[in-house]
Amino acid sequence: MAKEIETLEAVVRTGTGKGAARAARRQGLVPGIVYGDGKEPVALNLDYNKLLTRLRKGRFLSTLFNLKVEGQEDVRVICRGVQKDVVKDLPTHVDFMRTHRGSRINLFIHVNFENHEAAPGLKKGGTLTIVRPEVELEVLAADIPDHITVDLTGKQIGDVIHIGDVTLPAGAKPTIDRNFVIANVAAPSGLVAGDEPEETTEEA
Repeated sequence: MAKEIETLEAVVRTGTGKGAARAARRQGLVPGIVYGDGKEPVALNLDYNKLLTRLRKGRFLSTLFNLKVEGQEDVRVICRGVQKDVVKDLPTHVDFMRTHRGSRINLFIHVNFENHEAAPGLKKGGTLTIVRPEVELEVLAADIPDHITVDLTGKQIGDVIHIGDVTLPAGAKPTIDRNFVIANVAAPSGLVAGDEPEETTEEA
């Protein structure tokens, strides 16, 4: 399932350097920049409250946005960095990279786990240990998946789920060239100790 493309609004920032950025912040704006796709970088200002609200929704760095700037054509962008105040943890600068439909980009994609009730290992008291709640994939900018799905049907205690066990969306592939672990079904705490009878030894 591809993500619905959200719109971010911005205005061109007049002036350059730290002075212009500080002036923008005083006006309730967050300075930013958009670059890439063979075009000149453009300095921007974004509404602070709107940006903060969107950041708090999560997955900001893995979302394709439609950037709307007054007086310019809309452009598809991916956020490549959010600088934050080290004390207040609030945004102070945002970097965007332009994309087009054929662009291949690396993004962290959320992992959904389904059919817990159909996993015998979990029914027996096992625990699903998630190693990677997100995985980095190379995807097409025109078709960014909202998530990938791990089917837990039939999983037993001790089973390990690798990236190779997951059906990835068309056009997506892992950025790591090895069959890494996403999750496993671990034995419940104390199971081994509880199942093994105590042994006694006679000493002379």
